[in-house]
Formats: sequence, structure tokens, C-alpha cells
Amino acid sequence: MTGIDESGRVAEVLRLGLVEGIAVRQIARRLKMSRKTVRRILGRHRMPPKPAAAPRGSILDPYVPAIRKILDDAPEMLAPAVLERLRPLGYDGGVTIVRARLRHLRPREREAFLTLHFAPGSAMQVDWADFGFALPGVPRRVSAFVAVLCHSRYLYIEFTLSQAMGSFLRCMERCVRFYGGLTAVDIFDNMKTVVLSHTPTATVFNPKFLDYARARGGFGVRACNVGKGNEKGRVERPIGFVRRRFWPGRRFRDLLDLNTQAAAWRDDFANGRVHEETGKVPALVFEHQEKAMLKPVPNTPYDTDDVEGDGVTKLFRVRFDRNKYSVPWRLVSQQVVVRADDDFVRVFLGPRQIALHGRSWGIGEDIEHPSHKEGLLAIKPRAAAGELPPALAGLADTGRSYFKILAAGSRSIHREISRLVFLVELFGTAATMSAIVEVMQTGHVGAEYVEYVLRHKRGLTPSPPPLRLGNADLDGISVPEPDLSIYDDLAPRPITRDPGDLPATPKPETT
Repeated sequence: MTGIDESGRVAEVLRLGLVEGIAVRQIARRLKMSRKTVRRILGRHRMPPKPAAAPRGSILDPYVPAIRKILDDAPEMLAPAVLERLRPLGYDGGVTIVRARLRHLRPREREAFLTLHFAPGSAMQVDWADFGFALPGVPRRVSAFVAVLCHSRYLYIEFTLSQAMGSFLRCMERCVRFYGGLTAVDIFDNMKTVVLSHTPTATVFNPKFLDYARARGGFGVRACNVGKGNEKGRVERPIGFVRRRFWPGRRFRDLLDLNTQAAAWRDDFANGRVHEETGKVPALVFEHQEKAMLKPVPNTPYDTDDVEGDGVTKLFRVRFDRNKYSVPWRLVSQQVVVRADDDFVRVFLGPRQIALHGRSWGIGEDIEHPSHKEGLLAIKPRAAAGELPPALAGLADTGRSYFKILAAGSRSIHREISRLVFLVELFGTAATMSAIVEVMQTGHVGAEYVEYVLRHKRGLTPSPPPLRLGNADLDGISVPEPDLSIYDDLAPRPITRDPGDLPATPKPETT
């Protein structure tokens, strides 16, 4: 190869590599040269580096000395206030570049943290972690209840579909039973089930949770300061550990399967490994040092149900946790109490349970029991003016006479129907009809008088349906009611009225 040819090939390599940016492999194939030769030529003739561009100036640069002086006097001053002081000096820019410059100029103090040491049984830290919509077919976010004993780092984890008070208390109950005891103080983040608000002088705790703490032996309740995640580092690190080591790649059918896998991982691995900070096995430290220092858990049961009050709609439904549940149709307009745990939803009218459903963890579902609409279709076509309300059809002629008199007065028919349905449900149709007859014999009408006769003159008390155990011998046991008349003198005055106490001359009615 001649010198001219060689120089031409070098020039071609440089043109292709430095000007057109073609890769070494393609240059070698096109010019039939080895890649090593192409790299050597390109290496000897590298493009000179571009000179670094001079940093652009800012319209704020002339005012930096003034900003430094302002920060020396008041380091906490915010950008809008700094901007106000720069305007008289001639600055005509905006607040954005002032804020950006303050981030570089403001003196920063590094906060020092102490390493916290916890004695065995002294403290437990608790927090929630969100894992998103993780269950197939379930439109609710999965949350992890995570607790850790601060001395041994012994971990408890449970996944739920709600962070409401009832779910939180049930998790707490299972947690303390898992540990077999209570610490002196429990430390929480600012979850609403524990902390209602922070004020400059005090932390306002949720009274429901404080009641639970008293019922469980009076353990102390402590809340972290707002924005101070370092105060609950014992539980923050386990949450990250769960996200990194347990969660990735998991597959589960439902919540039960998820919690089964979590419990196995917790017991077989998380609590059995050598802890990266203490260098000890949490399960061994718990068993030999901390378990004996925990306070015993009182055996007194505590009500951990979710409890809500609601009115029965005209479609004989009650609303609870974004779903609707049916109740007997005759209870339309009644005020009821809904109680729920993880598995069941129960509806109460006074002390009596009127409906029981399996709890739905969906959203917008309508759960109906077929028995709750029995009899409604049979009565509905025959409904006519002057007839008894369907829910009070059992009162027969007595009820028709009663409502005929009511219609001539000024009382609220709707309220009377609602209250009489309540009394029929609690005391039965026969007892309520007999009480109506007694009230009418005194020359009066009114649900409060009927209630007085039932509760106070006759001493009837509503009771839930008897519990059936499925054993004939046990179900046949009868226990006599205790005599509670000795407490009559101590009872407060009733809010219902005795029709015999009314003046002989009734108050004229307005029309």
C-alpha cells in the first residue's frame, strides 16, 4: 500500500468516525480493516474537547451580598419576604430564582441524632404500610399492620383491607396475643385512630384508643412528632425490610393466603435471621430476655367491632363501609346500629339483632337476604288509603281504630308508625296491641304512652333471640330471670309518660 493510499484510508477512517459518527465495527467492515487498526487511528486523532461554556449570569447575582446579609440577620426568612427586601434595591425578577438561590445560600445545620436504647419490655413501635391494590379482584388497597418490640426487634406483621378503628383494634389484639404480653409504652405515628391532632402545647389522642389502652392494662401511648420519622426508626426499617425481602415476586389468591404466607415468612425467616444492626437473632433475644419482662394481657374481652348508626332506607337497606345490606322490610325509617368484624355484619334494633350478613370487602355491592322481603309483595298490591301500614298489619282492628283516631289529631303519623314498628319488633305484636288497648281506654293515643305501659307498668324488657348451640340438652336449659325490682328506686325517671298522669282536660288540638 502506497503512502498516499495509507493517508487516504486514515482520512476516510477519521471522516467516518469523527464526522459521521459511524461505529468502529461498521468502519472496519466498510474499509476492510481490522477493528484494532480503526481504534488506533481514531485514538491518535481525537477531537479536541470543547471548551467549557462560561456559566450564564443571573439577574440576581448583583444582589447576592444583600441576600447574604438578610440571611445573617434572619436565617429562617422565606423567599417572598426576601423578595420584598430586594425590590427597593432594584431587583425586578421573580420569586422562583430567589427561592432557588436561597437553597444554596441559606446556612444549613446538620441535625445530630442520638442512638436510642430500649430496655426489655419497655416499648413497642407500630405503623401502617400501604401496598396498593394487590389482591386480585378486590377493589381495596392492602395495608400492612407492622409492630416491632424495640429491644429484641421481634416482628409482627398482618395484612388488612382497612385502617379503620375496628380493624386497627383487632390487629392490636392479635398483636399483643402474639407477643403474649404488653410493653410499658407503645409508640405510634400520627394515624387518626391514635392521634386526632397536634397543638403547640399538647397532643390530642383518640379517646376510643385511650379507652382500649386502659382496658389492656394501661400501657402508655406516645405519638411521634410531626415529620420526625427518626422517632420510629425501629418500625420504619422493618417496613422497608418487608418491602424488599417478603413482597417482591409474591403471588396469593386472597387475603387469607397473603397472611398465611406472611406469618410463615415472619416466623421462619424474619424473626429467625441475624439482625443486621444488633447482630443477634430477634427470636432468641425475645424468648430469653424480653418475653418475661412484658406485662400480662388482661383476660377481659374488649369490643373491637366497627360500629356505625344509620337509618333504614325505603329499599330496606343500611349503608356500611361503602356497601348496602338488607334488613326486614317492615323496619323502613328505623334507626339501627351496624356492628361488623372482619367476617360478619350485624344490624341491631335496640338490643335485638335483626340482620346478619357475611361482610363484603368489595365496593358498591348490594347484599340482600331473601327472607328480608318475605310478605312485602303479598301486601303491596292491597295497600290502600285507610289501611294499616304493612309493617303493622298484625295489629288488625285495634290498629285501625288507633290510627283512625290519630288521623283526626295533629300528631305526626309518620313518627307514630316508626315508633310502633319499633315496639312491635322489640316486644311482639300481641303485647303491643294489648298496650294500645289499655292506652285507648284512658282516653289517649300516642306511642310514648304505649311504650310506658310496656316498659314500666308491665315491666317487659326486650331481649335478643335465644342462642342455639345445636345440643338438645344444652338448648333445653332454662335459667330463671333475677328479681331486679330492688333497683327500681335507683332508676332514673322514665322519659315515657303514664297516660294516667295527664290532666283530665286534654289540650285543644290545632287544625
